[in-house]
Amino acid sequence: MKIICIGLNYRDHVLETGATVPERPVVFNKTANALVRDGEPIRLPAVSQRVDYEAELVAVIGKTAKNVAEAEALDYVAGYACGNDVSAREWQREAPAGQWLLAKSFDTFAPLGPVVAAEQVGDPGNLGIELRLNGVTMQKSNTNQLIFPVPKLIAYVSQVMTLEPGDVIYTGTPGGVGDGRTPPVYLKPGDLVEVEIEKIGVLRNPVVDFS
Repeated sequence: MKIICIGLNYRDHVLETGATVPERPVVFNKTANALVRDGEPIRLPAVSQRVDYEAELVAVIGKTAKNVAEAEALDYVAGYACGNDVSAREWQREAPAGQWLLAKSFDTFAPLGPVVAAEQVGDPGNLGIELRLNGVTMQKSNTNQLIFPVPKLIAYVSQVMTLEPGDVIYTGTPGGVGDGRTPPVYLKPGDLVEVEIEKIGVLRNPVVDFS
């Protein structure tokens, strides 16, 4: 199973990070140990004090895809899910050369669920997306704000690697992440993070210290 992730895919998030709007998708990945289901805890590692949340629409690949045309890309999607691209910001930004893979692949840093069939969702490019932290809305947008929509992402990635059934693509997060706020807001033990996406449902994960 591959966990493919897209960075800087909403303009408001690009602005809050001080980056430049990308001309093509920014692609990275997480490792499988990061996956947790709805209801399972996000565990805060002792080596990070700046663990952040990122609400994301996730596309679940349903059949083998290689060199897929953008116009046909959605035919390869079996379903969609709510995702949270949890990130250790000091590892991502301050380590030598920026350690995106490590920053985003700590155990439990890829909450995912629920998953619904693609037919139930219809157009993935017009879905409300929201993240709440302890009941307070921190991120609120719509997937129509994606710089690179789902079909473009599948076509782009499938030029490089064969996508297999069960692979997932985290499609990027809107503005409002904790690291972009003044003062910053980071996850702490006792928090409850909820990602809600229209037509899909709600992903809920408590936050605890690693043990």
